[in-house]
Amino acid sequence: MKTSPLKIGVIRERKVPPESRVPFTPTQAAFLRKELDINIVFESSPSRCYKDQEYSDLGVPVVDSVGDCSVLMGVKEVPVDQLIPGKTYFFFSHTIKMQEYNKALLAAILRHRITLVDYELLTNTHGHRIIAFGHYAGIVGAHNALWTWAQRSQSFVLPRMRDLTGYAQARELYHSIKIPPVRIVLTGTGRVGTGALQALQDMGIRQVEAHDFLEQNYPYPVFTQLLPHHYLKSKDDDYFDKSAFYNDPEGFESTFFPFCTVSDIMINGIHYVREAPAFFTLEQMRRPDFNLRVIADISCDLAPHSSIPSTIRVTAIDAPVFGYDPFTGQETEPFQKGSIDMMTIDNLPNELPRESSKAFGKQFITKILGELLRGDPSEMLERATITEDGKLKPAFEYLGDWVKDGGR
Repeated sequence: MKTSPLKIGVIRERKVPPESRVPFTPTQAAFLRKELDINIVFESSPSRCYKDQEYSDLGVPVVDSVGDCSVLMGVKEVPVDQLIPGKTYFFFSHTIKMQEYNKALLAAILRHRITLVDYELLTNTHGHRIIAFGHYAGIVGAHNALWTWAQRSQSFVLPRMRDLTGYAQARELYHSIKIPPVRIVLTGTGRVGTGALQALQDMGIRQVEAHDFLEQNYPYPVFTQLLPHHYLKSKDDDYFDKSAFYNDPEGFESTFFPFCTVSDIMINGIHYVREAPAFFTLEQMRRPDFNLRVIADISCDLAPHSSIPSTIRVTAIDAPVFGYDPFTGQETEPFQKGSIDMMTIDNLPNELPRESSKAFGKQFITKILGELLRGDPSEMLERATITEDGKLKPAFEYLGDWVKDGGR
């Protein structure tokens, strides 16, 4: 059988803090080589959730350099000094919202004439994302929200997800803990929201309707999952129209605040667009009836362009929470009286790295790989390509002025 000229190199993750997820598991990589005749190799890595030996034991080459590969695949952003000019890269670049911390990265990608395909932009013809780690981000985010409440309230004990062997052990653990009557508001109904929903249900926390959540008292822990019409309305009237919102988010305002007065914990999993209103304002956070004391912002959009104004930085798995003083607008130590605890880890699936990597690889193999291997141009890959041959693709030319001074 003739081997495809395409050679894929899975790169070592070099972003700090360390990333242990990988695009393909050893079994998946062996399948690509043996069953599909795809030449795929893995750059040696000490931090990957699957050890080098696990790949080599299945006949997958582990190499010191991937410089001879035409396509390079990773998970998180590649440090600027590790980019290889002229290659095609697949990774989550976090640049399309003009994230300031990655301006220099995008500038270097253009300088090095790299073709950048962003996983986040791989969509079907209806604009729906095809591949993501979001479900596991939701699971871990909900778990960490309850862990944060446990640390703050000292009312029960819950280990970190990263210290367990996997989600199966977490589910077993949930049966043995007694969660006090805490009230949780969950936003988002996509992959993140459904992952968080699963975790809350597995914890035995009861789901209630939004209007009951606002009006009723409960002697047991409850949560409600909100849809956009629960917290948004047109500035012109009280009506919420989904298509009108997506066409003109600036024409809407938030009606979320009543949930702030009756909730202890907020878990945020919405996809934020810059023109949309925040859930609440800094001024509202200073009101005496603002009851939220734990916010797990899984979306991790940084203020001022965010749905949560107190998300002023991301946190790390080793230090997952910071405190926020709404009266000073400054960070504090976590779990302090009068402060709000912010859980803003931006790589949550890394606490379930093997499970999330397996799911990600399966999505890529079944839904995207064929597009990469086909001989003619792929509309799917074209939509997801931000840069090519030193230029921004037409759909991303809006980044041009922003990136001009990035690292030059």
